[in-house]
Amino acid sequence: MDGRGPRAPRPVRPPDRNRMAEPHNPRSAIAAAAAACESRNSFWLVVYQVLVRIGWAFKTETVIMPAVLDAVVDSGTLRGLLPVLNRGGQSVPPLFMAAPLTRLSRKWPAASITTAVLAACFGILAVAWGPLAASRPERLAVLFLVLYGAFSAVNGVNQLVLSTLQGKLIAPGHRGRSLVASVTIGSVLAVVASLWLLGPWLVRPDGFPLIFAATATCFAAAAVVPAFLTEPPDDPSPPEPAVSGGWIGRVAAGCTGWRRTLDRDPAVGRLAAVAACFATVIILFPHYQAFARESLATPATSLVTWVVVQNLATGLVSLVAGPVADRRGTRIVLVGLVAVSALTPLIVTGLSLAPAAVAARWFWIVYAPLGLNPIALKILTGYALELAPGPAEHPRYVSIVGAALGAPFVLSPAVGFAVDAIGGRIVFLVGSAVIAAGAILALGLPEPRHREAVVSSPVPGLKS
Repeated sequence: MDGRGPRAPRPVRPPDRNRMAEPHNPRSAIAAAAAACESRNSFWLVVYQVLVRIGWAFKTETVIMPAVLDAVVDSGTLRGLLPVLNRGGQSVPPLFMAAPLTRLSRKWPAASITTAVLAACFGILAVAWGPLAASRPERLAVLFLVLYGAFSAVNGVNQLVLSTLQGKLIAPGHRGRSLVASVTIGSVLAVVASLWLLGPWLVRPDGFPLIFAATATCFAAAAVVPAFLTEPPDDPSPPEPAVSGGWIGRVAAGCTGWRRTLDRDPAVGRLAAVAACFATVIILFPHYQAFARESLATPATSLVTWVVVQNLATGLVSLVAGPVADRRGTRIVLVGLVAVSALTPLIVTGLSLAPAAVAARWFWIVYAPLGLNPIALKILTGYALELAPGPAEHPRYVSIVGAALGAPFVLSPAVGFAVDAIGGRIVFLVGSAVIAAGAILALGLPEPRHREAVVSSPVPGLKS
């Protein structure tokens, strides 16, 4: 007693039923486990991408692959098949692999397996080139297109796996610096490899097998790297309900899931339209080196210069794009990259009006904006990862963007035929207008880090 009377009993707070009933959030647990190992995982993802980038320098899509096909069969129509195989393979298989990938507890084994298959494709081509080049060029052309298509299909699944791994292991605000590290280091080493090995090999009679072997070696080395990742396991997904109709039923169910995602989130539909417009960049670029070779009589050594310029541009642009994406978001970077990419067909058209000697001397300028392509594709994927409401939706969102990139490529053979029939100028001007339209559409995209939660939770019963 202290003279103030007996103390009133302290009121007992009723239990917070909502708090008591709050379930364990596996997404938060996985994110916390990934954050604890983010530095280690970021390092190994950079190592992986650097090795792949060096290998890619030996098979640059804009320069080397069209030149390889032209060395066997010089045809604009066949050249137009390269983008179809490239983007078609990279776009369609991921649509059907998104759901199986979601159900994998750990994704890194899929990254290793797909990378090893990529190495095998070029290993086969390196072995087969010599015996078929002189005696059976038509069979070599068929083999090249088949392996190129297989490579593209597996690469599409590989990119889906890597994007899902990145979304799981690296926080959105740290992906830009990972981009800077991998692209900058990879570009410098790719330039060194191009000057040291690619240039001399391009003028040798047996140069192409050496180029293919170098690509296979780099991919084989990269296939080992995912085993060093520390990836927390996902909670096992509930078993899928049985789908009637077999394979056709599964395709129909997958299409229904994609349609529901597009209905639920209008932003992913606009992003798909931007990706479809940007695909024009990839449809057109096989014809640039053919134009330079046929109209400007550029030597084979010019291919090395173009590869070097493109890799240097990629590295320099990443120094800006990565930090801006981390600090201000991916939307502004995406708009800028797509807009600048619209300049490439205009530059080619302008050079076609100059004297041949002048145009040949300055044609390397064309490959500077083409260096933005790898960055733009990564930013498209990064934007899709941020747009998705959660990790379970990452494969679906990335696969929708991949499908949008691939859909326009049904027109690629017609574009190649048009280049042969009416010349490149009109085709290039129309292509520039389509790419610019994509930049305008991108202006209407929201910034995922700033927009309010307008996307509802996943539809019950809808599997990723």
